[in-house]
Amino acid sequence: MDITAIKQAQQRIKNYIRRTTLEHSETLSKYLGTNVFVKFELFQKTGSFKVRGAFNKLLSVSPEERKRGVVAISGGNHAQAVAYVSNVLDVDAVVLMPGSTPHNYIEATKNYGATVDLQPTIKDAFNKIKEYESDGRIFIHPFDDPLVMAGQGTLGLEIMEDLPGTTDIIISIGGGGFEGGVSTAVKAIKPGIKIFGVETVGADAMSQALKAGHPVELPAITSIAKTLGAPSVSPQTLALAQEHLEEVIVVTDDEAVKELKFILERLKVLTEPAASCTLAAALRLKDKFNKDSNIVLIFCGGNLSVTDLCKYVDDV
Repeated sequence: MDITAIKQAQQRIKNYIRRTTLEHSETLSKYLGTNVFVKFELFQKTGSFKVRGAFNKLLSVSPEERKRGVVAISGGNHAQAVAYVSNVLDVDAVVLMPGSTPHNYIEATKNYGATVDLQPTIKDAFNKIKEYESDGRIFIHPFDDPLVMAGQGTLGLEIMEDLPGTTDIIISIGGGGFEGGVSTAVKAIKPGIKIFGVETVGADAMSQALKAGHPVELPAITSIAKTLGAPSVSPQTLALAQEHLEEVIVVTDDEAVKELKFILERLKVLTEPAASCTLAAALRLKDKFNKDSNIVLIFCGGNLSVTDLCKYVDDV
């Protein structure tokens, strides 16, 4: 996966996705004391960046292969993306989801036409994949697939086309495929850009892997940022993080929710904690920026239920 593959992905998926806006935020610029821009990827189809990778994967295989159907694993946005993409391309889809998945994610996945196979844990879901693959289904991995990563990387191309003067990017990390694709695209165009990854306590697989020097399996995902909840990163995504990231900032759930509320009240946009954590990280990094910095925060997803929103507001 390189810049060529990402540019090919951009051409392949452009008629199927939205080119989301990159906008300057006066509010966030004053809040951080620098120039802040927001990539509103939460307005992407299905509410997150995940359709980019899913479309690139399925459009890269033959119609004959698609007839065998697909299978995916997700406790969040990847599930909805695979279901939606499969529906658009007339492909039968099964999505394995852990029992802890919020109800709104399960219902949305079903409404897009996929069959949902609920498993006790995300680990159990991964263990069952082989059964579906043995039936001939194509496995669309949530992050550890070069075609999926190249699709996600198209967002990085859009940032550089819309704001060539970008100096810093703050991006959320789950399994690392999103960060890997975006950072590969951005660094190929402008090597001097600084990219900071963000995780939350209890969903910090990349941070732990960077410290250990190899992927580490988390015993459980305890963060409320469920869409960051990969049980581990992969050797491939770890290598990309080691190559491209300045550092990974790990914020608390409370910090992510505090900024979620600020974004909702001031920008009038409802993000997931997995997106609002980028603002929490930016506050931690505030001293690294100056009046000439052009910071891009990627609001990667907005599929938060009203029930969870009310719970978070009451708890924090």
